[in-house]
Amino acid sequence: MRFTRSNIAGLEIGEGKTERIIFDDSLAGFGLRMRAGGKRTWIAQYRVGAKQRRISFGTTETLDVDEARKRARDILAKVQLGADPQGEKAEARSRASVTLGAVATHYLAHAKTRLRASSFSEAERHLTRHWAPLRTTPAHDLTRRHVAVRLSEIAAENGPHAANRARASLSAMFTWAMRQGEVDSNPVAATGKPAENVARTRVLSDDEICDVWNACRDDDHGRIVRLLLLTGQRRTEVGAMRWSEIDRPRKLWQLPPERTKNGLPHTVPLSPAALAIIETVPVRGGRDFLFGDSTGPFQGWSKSKMNLDRRISEKREWLSGKPDAGISEWRLHDLRRTAVTHMNEHLRILPHVVEAIVNHITGPAKMGVAGIYNRATYADEKRDALNKWAEYLTGKLK
Repeated sequence: MRFTRSNIAGLEIGEGKTERIIFDDSLAGFGLRMRAGGKRTWIAQYRVGAKQRRISFGTTETLDVDEARKRARDILAKVQLGADPQGEKAEARSRASVTLGAVATHYLAHAKTRLRASSFSEAERHLTRHWAPLRTTPAHDLTRRHVAVRLSEIAAENGPHAANRARASLSAMFTWAMRQGEVDSNPVAATGKPAENVARTRVLSDDEICDVWNACRDDDHGRIVRLLLLTGQRRTEVGAMRWSEIDRPRKLWQLPPERTKNGLPHTVPLSPAALAIIETVPVRGGRDFLFGDSTGPFQGWSKSKMNLDRRISEKREWLSGKPDAGISEWRLHDLRRTAVTHMNEHLRILPHVVEAIVNHITGPAKMGVAGIYNRATYADEKRDALNKWAEYLTGKLK
């Protein structure tokens, strides 16, 4: 029969049946599927080679019979031209299930075995936190505009350099996903960096060092900042410091190669001032990490740094009686440069000893066997230098 508004209303499934399909006599392949629950769906049925396909495209509640017949005719016309609407629909559904969050999960599982712990922690933070608002978006549908808008939001919330790093993590993920065949393109390509990566030269003065030190509280962030000053090490290294790396009897902090930027083991002699800070850290429920509350290392850098700057500004404004007397813009990584500069210029510590302290390997004399020999030889010099630096710091704080 030819479907009409009146005759489809009287169609029934039949006793004991859960489903019935009836086809329209006027258009081959155009049909109506009826289910026991009452749902009635329009379908178009066709063949692709030896395989029969069936695609649903609406219900009797959303499409009347004339509109449904027109829709079916369009679908079947596409089949005549070589298309496979049902296959395309299944492919679209499959692509939609490949969300940014799903790709990130696959990528992080891969990256965990190949990146240094600190690099992996940063990539994980960016992909699971900074890109969280887009995690349910199908990766194939993510556009350059999506990325650019979110980068602007990250820059506003966390600063342009954090946005730069978030952008790099997302681009690395998409590059990997393209090689795996999970996505076809990288939407990060041709997006601009929120901030140009310009080499920094910021070194804190003695007064600024005192302001930073005195504004630190006896909490995780405060202890980390003071240890950054005392040791000259990287933020990620101190933030992820582990009890298993601390050798109290020998007064050493021993970083394994997977925890250092250059992939080499690194030993940091601990001055009495640095050890005294470490001794104030409570051991928390058997955690190997000194700092942080979750299962990983310290988090919450941006908020803690903002609060530190606020306390410095409030103290300076109170002492000077002037508004806007805060410290000039600075970052935690500037403390590493500050330690290096002051050890070189004020304490006259030899440059190669300072480089050994901060785990910089430069020049042919420090590579290969000679590099191993030199690192062992500088152990005493490194300890003497860090002890002098700690004395210089604490002397300025009096």
